[in-house]
Amino acid sequence: MNQVITDGLNLMPPSFGDGLGVWSQEDGTPGTDTYASAANAALVAADQDFGTCLEILKTAGTTRLRYMGETPVLPGLYLRVSARIKALSGSLPDVRIAAWAGRSNDTNVPGVTEVGPQTALTAYGEVVTVSAIIGVGARGGVDMAWGEEAAYGHMGLDLTGANGGTVRIESIKVEDITHVFYRKLMDWVDVKDFGAVGNGSTDDTGAFNAADAAANGREVLVSEGTYRINGNLTMQSPVRFQGQLSMPDYARLVLSKNFDLPSYADAFGGDEVQGFKKGFQAMLNHGDHESFDMGGRRVLLDAPIDMQAVVGNKNTYANQRSIQNGQFSCIDSPNWNDTVTTRNATWSASQADRLDNVTNAGAIPIGSLVTAGQGVGREVYVRAINVAAGRVFLSSPLGTAPSQQTYTFRRFKYILDFSGFEQLQRFSISGVEFLCAGRASAVMLPKDGLIFHVKDCFFTGPKDRGITSIDGGCAGMLLDRNQFLSNEQTLRVQDRTTIAFNTNSNDVKVRDNRSVKFKHFGVFGGNGNLITGNHWFQGDSEPNGLITAGIVLTNTNVKTTIHGNYIDNSFIEWGNEHDPEPEMSGEFSFGGLTINANIFTANGIAGWSKFIQIKPYGPDHYINGLSICDNVFKHLNGNALGSAEGVDDSIAPLDHTRARNFLMSGNVYHGVSRNSQNPVTVRVNESGDSNTWEVDLRDYLPFGSEARVAVSVLPEGAIRSPGNVAVYTMPYCTTRHGVGRGSIRINWSQPVHGTVQLTARCDTV
Repeated sequence: MNQVITDGLNLMPPSFGDGLGVWSQEDGTPGTDTYASAANAALVAADQDFGTCLEILKTAGTTRLRYMGETPVLPGLYLRVSARIKALSGSLPDVRIAAWAGRSNDTNVPGVTEVGPQTALTAYGEVVTVSAIIGVGARGGVDMAWGEEAAYGHMGLDLTGANGGTVRIESIKVEDITHVFYRKLMDWVDVKDFGAVGNGSTDDTGAFNAADAAANGREVLVSEGTYRINGNLTMQSPVRFQGQLSMPDYARLVLSKNFDLPSYADAFGGDEVQGFKKGFQAMLNHGDHESFDMGGRRVLLDAPIDMQAVVGNKNTYANQRSIQNGQFSCIDSPNWNDTVTTRNATWSASQADRLDNVTNAGAIPIGSLVTAGQGVGREVYVRAINVAAGRVFLSSPLGTAPSQQTYTFRRFKYILDFSGFEQLQRFSISGVEFLCAGRASAVMLPKDGLIFHVKDCFFTGPKDRGITSIDGGCAGMLLDRNQFLSNEQTLRVQDRTTIAFNTNSNDVKVRDNRSVKFKHFGVFGGNGNLITGNHWFQGDSEPNGLITAGIVLTNTNVKTTIHGNYIDNSFIEWGNEHDPEPEMSGEFSFGGLTINANIFTANGIAGWSKFIQIKPYGPDHYINGLSICDNVFKHLNGNALGSAEGVDDSIAPLDHTRARNFLMSGNVYHGVSRNSQNPVTVRVNESGDSNTWEVDLRDYLPFGSEARVAVSVLPEGAIRSPGNVAVYTMPYCTTRHGVGRGSIRINWSQPVHGTVQLTARCDTV
């Protein structure tokens, strides 16, 4: 900084050769005596050291020399006043720079220092330079700090000490030396002052490190230019970018004080994609930051981001890390197109989660969705490939597939694709919108890991999937307060293909999410799930239309709670489609499920639709631990539904003779014909006299089950004979009579009539 240049200031006094009429013998103010008529001073034309100079005989205790012009003194301006002097004869005096501090009203600034350091002349003919620094601010190195009242000064020098000596003085110089102070004045240092070139090819890493070290808490300015950084760079100081960086993919940039997407984008010329990649790379290689804040910025993508390839140097990570607060928006590009491969393969139930004899298996992308003519359940993905063996490993077993058939492998493209990580633990995404726009899917999880947490995010218009698990990376996953908004909202239910998310592993928590018009909200391949407080709705405007499953459970013993959800125009489907031996063969059958305190509602759907549906994929399965309590089942704008629950026996029926530990009570039914209960208590009124009262319970028994147990028969008032005489003998009951074995017979010792309360069950406890 030099205000002589930048502001056009005139600082230099004229030389003595231009005349002594502007040089005062006193303080330099107007009207004081000048050296033009002084008896003890004269101009010397050709001094061997100074050329034209002023010669003075010291005759007073303090002999003053002041320029009468007003040298400006401004905030932020620092002046060095200097002079060269030598003694010729007589006593040797002392010399110092001195000046008069003036206000804008031409009065003296009171109480300020107006003299600089004093120097003694010790030899004749020796040229001595004296100087002092003047400024408004009281900074280190400033000899005369005049404060904010100062507007100008009369600059010069003083001769002190013994009288009678003769000295010669070269013309006085006044220079702007603010640049000496600028590193202390400014809150930044510029990398170019430390040798950075900024030509895009010279390696400037060393200059950046030097600037960072010198900043000492101040900001580092990356001024205009393109700076090549050939290796890892960690900046401990705040950094401000006017220019940009160029780095190889493997090199890591750590902005310790600017760890956010706006700063990283600025580092690469406003490129949010490159900035995001470098920020994520740094987060997994630097321990000072557990989260990368996108700063509310939108990142426009024309291709998926391979998150492991971005990091490059590791494929496992176990420390808590988070991406927060931003948006990814997909733009048109062929990079979002699915990769589709078909291969013939063999399969065996003994190795149910793999395909063998796959030619050119290496061409099948990891993470591909697997489909085939038969035997492949929903959401089966390629989790690994052994190219040499021609073997493809699957996320879930196939169910009764033929030994050989053609398979289709469809690889969706995801905005954030974590599938390159073998393991990623305790990772979270918070407050991010995935604006897929029907072009891309959103997030593919790592192959393995624990507690992947997605919270407060929007999944808007995914082309195929919101969140996909291809292996065990969903273990303990948490989905909290997210919005899943389908790209297929205008389609009929039966025409939709998109799924909000799927899981393969256990212990998933899905809480307080909202999902709009997907084919399925969630496909759960694991057990131990908690599904609470969500609202998913999947209807359309078609009269008497179809509904699809909002939740699909693909294991028989799921150890899952579905509680407090708003289940809208959809149903819960419970099957065992991923079981390679789907028949009952000694394992736990359909059990471990709690469906309590939910709101089930539908609008104008087909009367045969169900809200809860069990679908066995093999014979001999039965209910073995199920609670359906305190729910509301409601159907509007159409014929009443036959029942809220049912069995899809298109492949195999349930074995109702083995049902046990089944509770269905406290539910409310509106627009549903059957008031399903277990246990069920009914009032039986027999007006005619009969030894056997047959009670048909099919309007109450859930899932078309059988009347297996009579818990109690309690008369209301007396049971009477044909002669109207009270009968005190107890009846006995026999079960599983009539159509569908849905009746219980109450057997009396003689023909009787009257009223009883019968409690019965379809299960054994």
